Amino acid sequence: MLDAADLRKPPMIRIPAEMDCIDHGSGGAPSVMRIARMPVPVPGAGEVLIRVAYAGVNRPDVAQRQGSYPPPPGASPVLGLEVSGHVAALGDGVAGLRVGDAVCALTNGGGYAQYVATPAAQVLPVPGGLSLREAASLPENYFTVWTNVFERGRLVAGETFLVHGGSSGIGLAAIQLARARGATVYTTVGSRAKAEVCERMGASVAIDYRNEDFVERVAALTAKRGVNLILDMVGGDYVQRNFKALAVEGRLVQIAFLNGPKATLDCTPIMVKRLTWSGSTLRPRSAADKAGIAARLREQVWPLLADGTIRTVIHETFELADAARAHELMESSAHIGKIMLRVAGEDELRSAPACAGG
Repeated sequence: MLDAADLRKPPMIRIPAEMDCIDHGSGGAPSVMRIARMPVPVPGAGEVLIRVAYAGVNRPDVAQRQGSYPPPPGASPVLGLEVSGHVAALGDGVAGLRVGDAVCALTNGGGYAQYVATPAAQVLPVPGGLSLREAASLPENYFTVWTNVFERGRLVAGETFLVHGGSSGIGLAAIQLARARGATVYTTVGSRAKAEVCERMGASVAIDYRNEDFVERVAALTAKRGVNLILDMVGGDYVQRNFKALAVEGRLVQIAFLNGPKATLDCTPIMVKRLTWSGSTLRPRSAADKAGIAARLREQVWPLLADGTIRTVIHETFELADAARAHELMESSAHIGKIMLRVAGEDELRSAPACAGG
């Protein structure tokens, strides 16, 4: 096995005309995904081309494959919103990066491929001590958590925070970062095994939603005050229950609707408790927005990853050709933490042929 130092040795990179990628056709079940060939993208002004080592698998990838989350105009139709690898080429006007640099990046699509072009401002260094596999698991989670928990949700030290789906990649990132910044964290999970992981990662209490009512448990944990902030990706009937679980002046931030976007609601608690209910999706945000988030992550979060205060949890890594199996696992919700795709082989990760072109 390669260690972190091996994975981060800067290779010299020859850029081919074509590359392997995952094609999901017109969408459907995981089985529609196949290895296909397509031209290597050319980085535009302000972009970098990354030779992909690993790509993260995320819920938006599943939604795009199913046909419910199409890419925004101009984005790659290929799945994949986060990668790690080495810089292969620089577009016009890019400064601060060199060919061969080990990086991770939030992409606008195209991560399930051997090469991806992405705005340079969304590219971050691999945190010290982390491997490329670990680094590829970071961007989508931490961009999402930072902007929704700390900017939109305004969580500060001393507050109480409930995150649903705590054993997901986003959940574990939110638990650790909120705890590191001085909040008391509660979470909901679907099994005792998942609860144990969340509690090891910093949750004060993990509530098994299959056997407990999280509203009642939150009331007991907070002397009936409720929590200051909830991060929810469930939606559906959870929305009304979230209102009940929030404290006066509480905030609910919505980032997904796994149980559906529609519900019958009594919105009286919004007025009585002066609640704030908001939400966001990351992918449609402007390049300037994403650049700003990246800069704040580099300053506020990357040092915590480098010193081990927070860490990533990877459940399983699949080869690119096995992307369908990775999506099946994601849809089962049996995983704890991140699901990854290895795009480059081990020989490619150790080194690459001499640079030409680019």
